[in-house]
Amino acid sequence: MGFKRFIFVLLLPVVTHSQPSDTTGIILNEIEIKEKKLELRTAMKSVDGMSIYAGKKSEVVSLDQLVSNKGANTTRQLFAGITGLTIFENDDAGLQLSIGSRGLDPNRSSNFNTRQNGYDISADPLGYPESYYTPTSDGIERIEVIRGAASLQYGSQFGGLLNFRMKGPENDVLWSIENSNTIGSYGLRTNFTSATLKKGPFSAYGYYNNRKSQGFRPNSAFNANHSFIQINFTLNEAHTFKFEHTYLYYLAQQPGGLTDDLLNSNPFFSNRGRNFFRVNWNLLHGNWTYSPNVKTKIKVSVTSLEANRFSLGFRGIPSMINLNPITTVDERYADGSFVYERDLIAGQFNNLTAEAKLLRRYRYYNQPRVALCGIKAFQSLNLSEQGPGSNGKDADFSFRWQEYSNYPNQSSFTFPNLNLAVFMEHIFFLENGWTITPGMRMEHIRTEAQGYYTNVVFDNAGNVIDRTELNDDFSFSRGFVLSGIGISKKEINNERYFNWSQNYRSVTFADIRTVNPTFIIDPEIKDEKGWTSDLGIRGKKGPWGYDANLFTLYYANRIGIVFNNRAQRVRKNIGAALMYGVESFISYDLTFKSQSKWKIDLWTNTAVTGSNYIQSDVPNVRGKRVEFVPLLNLKTGGTVKSEKWSFNLQMSALTKQFTDVENSEVAQPGDLRDGILGPIPAYNVIDFSGLYNPKWGAIDFGVNNLFNQIYFTRRALGYPGPGIIPSAPRNFYCGLRIKLDDKTKF
Repeated sequence: MGFKRFIFVLLLPVVTHSQPSDTTGIILNEIEIKEKKLELRTAMKSVDGMSIYAGKKSEVVSLDQLVSNKGANTTRQLFAGITGLTIFENDDAGLQLSIGSRGLDPNRSSNFNTRQNGYDISADPLGYPESYYTPTSDGIERIEVIRGAASLQYGSQFGGLLNFRMKGPENDVLWSIENSNTIGSYGLRTNFTSATLKKGPFSAYGYYNNRKSQGFRPNSAFNANHSFIQINFTLNEAHTFKFEHTYLYYLAQQPGGLTDDLLNSNPFFSNRGRNFFRVNWNLLHGNWTYSPNVKTKIKVSVTSLEANRFSLGFRGIPSMINLNPITTVDERYADGSFVYERDLIAGQFNNLTAEAKLLRRYRYYNQPRVALCGIKAFQSLNLSEQGPGSNGKDADFSFRWQEYSNYPNQSSFTFPNLNLAVFMEHIFFLENGWTITPGMRMEHIRTEAQGYYTNVVFDNAGNVIDRTELNDDFSFSRGFVLSGIGISKKEINNERYFNWSQNYRSVTFADIRTVNPTFIIDPEIKDEKGWTSDLGIRGKKGPWGYDANLFTLYYANRIGIVFNNRAQRVRKNIGAALMYGVESFISYDLTFKSQSKWKIDLWTNTAVTGSNYIQSDVPNVRGKRVEFVPLLNLKTGGTVKSEKWSFNLQMSALTKQFTDVENSEVAQPGDLRDGILGPIPAYNVIDFSGLYNPKWGAIDFGVNNLFNQIYFTRRALGYPGPGIIPSAPRNFYCGLRIKLDDKTKF
């Protein structure tokens, strides 16, 4: 195959994520410029709701256009339209979303500012930005991703904004009911039931979702219950009110991690039968929008989170840190009872957020302008306890302090956290479709840790020789300013854009205090800083749709993990890293001029990323590649559609990724770091999906991991491991959806 043909195939982009089919007019200096809306994959409008996106790299995927396994929330299919993402595929049915990009750790999407309908859903956006709650894809209208420049309006995470735009009340019916059920391999069963109601100034939408499975490995069953409700009240044209409540509860058994030898001999082996994880999430949100005229809009919102999560399991013998925690046998007595207690970590999250935004459109010297400013106040009081759990086999999440008073991993901390922020952005519309959008964000952050931990010293036989309880009182206040600018040039079917923005990531609770015999925190650890830039072009020409950009991410004080000579992990500031590359999403409509009832789209999502540590005081780090950065991250496929039938074939292929700052190869068998240390090998996986759309609903079906590849995407340092977490083998699914409304005719 010739070079030109190879490039053509590599860059073939999507129509499963195709470009605009209709247009929206924007008036600039009495000249109408057409801004496109893609059918499936698009960019945000310059101004959308109460936010400004002009000049920013933005990506939007509409889920109702996807041909994929929504019942099982297969992440690599749902996010196939977002460029450059790396994904931890470490659980079934998408219970916890773990995505990263551009060298950012995917663990629980903690490097993104994760939101739902524009408000925070993570445990603590600054102190503990991990996302234990992920909405079910059946209830999502679209996924919005804004890269680093989103740090000005939404917060300081390097990854930018990840926002789930939820479905809401339908405008063209008085009521509707939808029910969707999916069955799949390994006992997968999902149910999604939603309803919408509209009467006068009131409208409401809600759903209930249940997901359960036995899992593809022993000891990996889960059961999840999730609900969402939205109630709207329109007082008049000026005043609207909205209330939302989100609830999630799930219990998952975790089969533990593997070493490389175990993976090669039996990738679905499990030697952990009493490890569990539980999440209980309650999220309340309310907002008031005031529009005194077409030029001015004010929005005030309040969000409250009350949630908890519990991790319980046997992670090796606590008093013997010189044993590999993956291969250590979970011993039993002659009567079958277990010898050792389990490690239990409990987290309680209580926070309150208040935000207010003002959007004002005006003209100056006959030139349109858009100004946006806002304030945010955030207060949290989070609790974290670690200590001995029971020595039983069931999901008992109670502490056993008196029974195991010499358990080494004991701690109890409160983490009060305060964040006050003010931000502003402004669009200056210039001649010939040019816009300039400067912005600024001022932050005040106070991070605290108050509590105690127990230091227990053992001799080589595991006997206690010293026990000391130590108090810790840490407080760290700081203020800073972030700035950025976006520039864009819009034409009828094309847009060029550039943005540059400062980023900042606060030290988290895990950076301040954790108690683990194999994990050490550097007491001098400090916040991470840097900047992100994008230079890109997007649009449509004939059958082609394109969105391509060059990016650079500078990451100073990057926090990472190195191993000391006792195989203990030391978490500290590693140094400065630079990530750079090209991202592109290109689609081609093979039936662009055809009169056929079938539509055939080809697409390619390509990211080529280079990375290096350019400065570090840690030996053997400078010049090494950054963790979680495959040189090539390729997702490509095709979609075939008719009026009622749709088919999609997708391939995901990633090259080798390192998982530690020293770019270590696989540890030797018997090494204490066996299974934890080493790269993630290159892999590729193919998924097939089909959909039949009669008037009354839909039937979907498909095969994930069509060729039954054995691969993994994660080497876990703690839960759900430690060790290698295998990804799912070939699995099948089939779903049935029925929808009724007041216009339904039989």
